[in-house]
Amino acid sequence: MIINKALLALAMGLALAACTNQQQAEDSAAEAATAANEAQQAADNAAATGDTMAADAAQASADAAAAAADAAGTSADAAAGAGNMGDADDAADAAENAADSAEQAQDAAEEAAASADAPTNNDGQ
Repeated sequence: MIINKALLALAMGLALAACTNQQQAEDSAAEAATAANEAQQAADNAAATGDTMAADAAQASADAAAAAADAAGTSADAAAGAGNMGDADDAADAAENAADSAEQAQDAAEEAAASADAPTNNDGQ
């Protein structure tokens, strides 16, 4: 009976860890998508100023943010479909790293837009 309870607790722990990895990856993908959207808004704002150099720089950063968001989404899918906990954890970590990249690209787009005196969302998110 004690062995059955221990095995059940182990199985529940593994299932919880898998759900945690999948949720972490999904959250990272959502953060990356938000960053990509805000980066594109900064690029659009920069373009509206007529400053082509700032607009080009902001658009390049927005494109990088979008690519990172795509990578985060792909990693979230990989975490959801992972066959074992190690793979799910690796995919969740990859999604988190991609989200960080998207946020850095967002910051770069906002800085480029700010250089053209365009409105930005420099709220650090």
